[in-house]
Amino acid sequence: MSENGIPKWKKVLFSETLATKNAAHKLAYIGVMTALVVAVNMFEFKLFDTQFSFTILVSALTGLIIGPLFGFVACFLGDLVGFLVNSSGYAYMPWIGISMGLVAMLSGFIVGGISQKKGWLLYIKLAIVCIVTFLICTVAINTTAFWLLYSKAGYFEYLFTRLIVQGQIWNSLVNYGLLFALVPMLNHIKPLKIYIK
Repeated sequence: MSENGIPKWKKVLFSETLATKNAAHKLAYIGVMTALVVAVNMFEFKLFDTQFSFTILVSALTGLIIGPLFGFVACFLGDLVGFLVNSSGYAYMPWIGISMGLVAMLSGFIVGGISQKKGWLLYIKLAIVCIVTFLICTVAINTTAFWLLYSKAGYFEYLFTRLIVQGQIWNSLVNYGLLFALVPMLNHIKPLKIYIK
């Protein structure tokens, strides 16, 4: 048992918010977050050469609200359904769904798995989420996959181009900044009964 009475195996599947809810509640949360991932996958915009989307933010929130493993499933399925609904003529890139799922999983494990007594420690955990998901998902998975499939340049040259010239670093910073702003707000919306701590 963990310190709040929720078995550890359940915390691998669900967040503290959902672990004690009934099956209907769990399915509703998973369905809503999967639908949100689908919607966000279809909404992207360009500012200069930088393509902005909110997939990092929504993936992290999915892991925090649903939990690690079901957060991964919701993000992966949301990416796949989003592609099937609106592929824009592009080929399916499974590593994007995997990296989105990992953002959710890592967020759920880091925030849900590290106990805290002080409220400000949530921000330390969110900072860890940002660093770890950026390095694993944005750099190690997405950038490496795009480099292997589409680039003739050296890896570090491509990494610099993708992050700085194409602006993926700015997209990530906007998403992470919004994560820091939205998590405390979600905790204070009483009807949602979301407890991210």
